[in-house]
Amino acid sequence: MARRVAESTRYKLVWFVPREALETTRDAVFGAGAGHIGDYSRCSWYTAGTGTFLAGVGSDPSIGQVGREERVSELRVETLVPADRVGDVVRALREAHPYEEVSFDLYALVDIPS
Repeated sequence: MARRVAESTRYKLVWFVPREALETTRDAVFGAGAGHIGDYSRCSWYTAGTGTFLAGVGSDPSIGQVGREERVSELRVETLVPADRVGDVVRALREAHPYEEVSFDLYALVDIPS
């Protein structure tokens, strides 16, 4: 008999952002309801890395130029999002982010009973 997996009540949101836009995007997602763990708020984790992209014809990159592959120093930022806030948090991220196309991942988390 197959066990049914319960719908996730929390998600992990991961996004990639240039350092100068870190606080703007964090403020936006936290303001929309992300980043709470117990009695703590504005919880996140980030680390530095290098993002790459090639802007195609018709794009309007905020960094670099069309037709040339770019390498950009970025931060990978992670935080938790309650399921009922996902739509608002992703909208807030997209509005606050400086890139034309925002790169992000959203992972459903498994709730494990204690």
